[in-house]
Amino acid sequence: MKQRLTLRLPREALNQPITYRLAIDYDVASKIIRAQIGPNQEGVMVVELAGDIDDLAAATAWLRQQGLVVTTAVGQISIDRDRCVDCGICTTVCPTGALHMERPRWMLHFEVQRCVVCEQCIPSCPLGAIGLNLTASPGSRINRAQE
Repeated sequence: MKQRLTLRLPREALNQPITYRLAIDYDVASKIIRAQIGPNQEGVMVVELAGDIDDLAAATAWLRQQGLVVTTAVGQISIDRDRCVDCGICTTVCPTGALHMERPRWMLHFEVQRCVVCEQCIPSCPLGAIGLNLTASPGSRINRAQE
């Protein structure tokens, strides 16, 4: 099973071998999608964890015990085709290739199943055509597009 998490690391947790501990102690593989961590500052990491459901639950509990704020990914990236001009800028920041240019027409193509919702594409779009649909309650959707 795979799970995408956003980890907020306090200064005290920056020197811990987090991904190593996840692999060794919990048999959970971690792929760092995005990390913004500076010396002696708080940090943020978006990671994709893979492993058995029970191991993932134990690993997530351990992360919280270490003082990390752990949030699970909710929502899905959406493209407003009325705003999009197929410039392809978003494809340069997409770490999984979920956004790519379809040849020979050079039109933006989005493969939802490859998207890990890292949100790097949202600020890259100069026209605000990319947003995040968040689940508010059953049956309703909220669009948080770039402003």
